[in-house]
Amino acid sequence: MSLRDLLSEDDLLVAPGIYDSLSGLIATQSGAKAVYLSGASIAYTRFGRSDIGLVSVSEVNDTIAAITDRICTPIIVDGDNGFGNALNVQRTVRSFERSGANAIQLEDQSFPKKCGHLDGKKLISKNEMVGKIHAALDARTNQSTLIIARTDARAVEGFSQAIDRARAYKEAGADVLFIEAPRSMDEMRKICAEFSHEIPLLANMVEGGKTPSASAKDLDNLGYKIVIFPGGAVRAISHHMQGYYSGLLTNGNNDKFSGKMHDFSGLNDLIGTKDLIELGAKYEDKGNK
Repeated sequence: MSLRDLLSEDDLLVAPGIYDSLSGLIATQSGAKAVYLSGASIAYTRFGRSDIGLVSVSEVNDTIAAITDRICTPIIVDGDNGFGNALNVQRTVRSFERSGANAIQLEDQSFPKKCGHLDGKKLISKNEMVGKIHAALDARTNQSTLIIARTDARAVEGFSQAIDRARAYKEAGADVLFIEAPRSMDEMRKICAEFSHEIPLLANMVEGGKTPSASAKDLDNLGYKIVIFPGGAVRAISHHMQGYYSGLLTNGNNDKFSGKMHDFSGLNDLIGTKDLIELGAKYEDKGNK
């Protein structure tokens, strides 16, 4: 089912954050109908760095290609600010779409951008962002590829200006609106009252971030259509890895941690090693005939 079809259903779409093919595979095996490739999580896991604009368009594109080679689950991709001006946006959209992105999220921050829940963000003008949205729509080759317009204006210009920018981005033709980092449930209710009857809305849940934590049921009741948990997997696995490495270096083995990790066979079962070896053997047999 396409991402556009999923959004036409009554239920809220929960898109877990992923950062590589393994996390995408596990999310899919766990029942995710769509996944969210987080630029922040790529920065965290690939470089051990913060989400402050250090990841390049080619690095994100390579990650998309690796993930879509492994899973068929619809993937929403964090395209940051398009990695430049409107022409860069078009290159980003063309590249990401060819690599298998089903939705591309673009934001109105200047370059280099920052995580939406960090302080000190800077914005481009509303008109420049409108131009970027038009550029993205012109660049996509498949109408099923969704363009998600995100505004970070809440932290920079205030809530009313965030609403004003979101209205302009909707009128420019965005398929989904993402008003980043509302500060209260009341603000989230106002966002949904303003837009939910016109266009799908995306909510972002960041543990410890500026937006209050809410369940999928709560967000569905408000009127959101998508909720992403972009960095939750990295926060979980980094916490887990701290325990793993400290235990290994303290104890000299993994015996005390064995109940909280896959053994060799368990991991191979998860990633389908037996099936892959059998597939390779099938082609070897054909060559011997």
